Amino acid sequence: MARIVTLRFVCIAALLPSILSVAGTVTAQTRTAVSASATAIERASPIAASDEARAHAWGLDVAEWSRYQQLMRGPLGIYSPNLDPLTALGIEARSDAERQHYAELQVHAESQRVQKELIYQHAYDAAWKRLYPDQLPVHALTSPSRPDLSLAHTGRLAVFVKDDCPTCDARVRQLQTSGAAFDIYMVGSRGDDARIRAWAQRIGIDPAKVRARTITLNHDAGRWLMLGGQGTLPAVLSDTGSP
Repeated sequence: MARIVTLRFVCIAALLPSILSVAGTVTAQTRTAVSASATAIERASPIAASDEARAHAWGLDVAEWSRYQQLMRGPLGIYSPNLDPLTALGIEARSDAERQHYAELQVHAESQRVQKELIYQHAYDAAWKRLYPDQLPVHALTSPSRPDLSLAHTGRLAVFVKDDCPTCDARVRQLQTSGAAFDIYMVGSRGDDARIRAWAQRIGIDPAKVRARTITLNHDAGRWLMLGGQGTLPAVLSDTGSP
């Protein structure tokens, strides 16, 4: 009997390293699986948080943001790759109520954007007067790659001209004499501020009116082409985009 007990202990002792090895392997695998799951959650969380933050910035929820992303992966994104979420969702609205909802969100967002731009423009004008009092300011705050095609509803005129165009010069002089408030957009200026200033001085633009923003000097930055770009210059448009 003592021998049998001894043999059992010997067998158990012999098997113990294998048992411990298997247990250690299972524990290690479990820890690896848990670690991998935790890593996946950690990686997913910033993405979800980022989507939620982006959606909130546009007044949307995560489901609406997800639908926007889905739309931009389809034909809409190919035709208009830089479309903002509100416009995309409004264009692809599934009901009149949904379309109205996104239209109101966009009007609110645009109002806030314009207010911020006006505040910054005042700061810009003040800085220009302080730093360059003898130079006419040329406004080119909008990126040429994505020009803002909208004409603010302020009762002003948008005047599209080009250099070396006598009829353009005459039309601008006529508008200045009439006392109208208007914004000049030079087509083909290629972002050259000196070129616009030289043109303005040559045709007799009143520097005081430019500083007071009764008349503004701007690079066209593609606006004329995007608005149709048909006909000869000069072209005088109202703030609704019509002649």
